[in-house]
Amino acid sequence: MSIYVGNLSYSVTQDDLTKVFSEYGTVTRVQLPTDRETGRARGFGFVEMESDTAESAAIEALDGAEWMGRALKVNKARPKEDRGSRSGGGNWNKGGDDGYSRRF
Repeated sequence: MSIYVGNLSYSVTQDDLTKVFSEYGTVTRVQLPTDRETGRARGFGFVEMESDTAESAAIEALDGAEWMGRALKVNKARPKEDRGSRSGGGNWNKGGDDGYSRRF
């Protein structure tokens, strides 16, 4: 299981998160995604811990807690969604006469 940690200060480091979550058990991994364009932290992260018990304890204790001037949002991370193609554009002239087909 992975823990989602939201509403983080943009100055938070992986070491900062490790220290806070290690109070509830052994932290095995911390990820802080950054913006591709700017390289700046995105204000959320993911923490993995050695046991489900430790993760549950951390979620219970830290969700809503104030840290670095912000109220944390801490919960079980949901699996990443498949967003599909980002090409957009719609389906022009798919065939058939639906009244919306375009001909060029």
